[in-house]
Amino acid sequence: MSLSPSGGVDASRPDAPAPVRRVIDTWHKVECWVAVACFAFIALIMIVDVFGREVLGPVLARIGMDVGPTGIFAAQRFAMIALIIGSFIGVGIATATASHLVPRVAFGWVPKAWGPTMDRVADMLTGLFLLGFVWFGVVFVRSTAATELRMPVLDWLVWPIQLAIPLGFLSAALRYFVFAIWPGVRPKPPEFQE
Repeated sequence: MSLSPSGGVDASRPDAPAPVRRVIDTWHKVECWVAVACFAFIALIMIVDVFGREVLGPVLARIGMDVGPTGIFAAQRFAMIALIIGSFIGVGIATATASHLVPRVAFGWVPKAWGPTMDRVADMLTGLFLLGFVWFGVVFVRSTAATELRMPVLDWLVWPIQLAIPLGFLSAALRYFVFAIWPGVRPKPPEFQE
């Protein structure tokens, strides 16, 4: 349950049932691990590629060994794929941790007592708004799948990678719906956020 500042249970912020809470926590951990793996992969492949081209290749050439290209084939393309996946997973992670930017333009327009209700309404509207992005993402992915658009150099179909776009927005939308139903799972924004 959510605790009020006085230490008692806050009825205006009901917490999710334990199974729902476990699903939310596991979902967040999986997204974090995938994002970390994507960005670690980017760093690793770019370091190895640059080392091969700028250090290993010239050193081997100086000692008379012609080993051909020493960089990693399509390293930039692989890094771009990981960046797309990691970035759109970040949309859900930012929502789960309240680390996205929140403009405080209209925060004082309603009485403070309406705060919990307005938070729930805002979460529901934000979830619906993000479902619009999901829809456009699906339309975009379907159009590239229909044309069988392929990635240069690798000759891979692009649409499986583009699935990260609607999935990232869907993750955030579903979280906002969960926040609207169980406000107790909604993360508190950082105090320094403006």
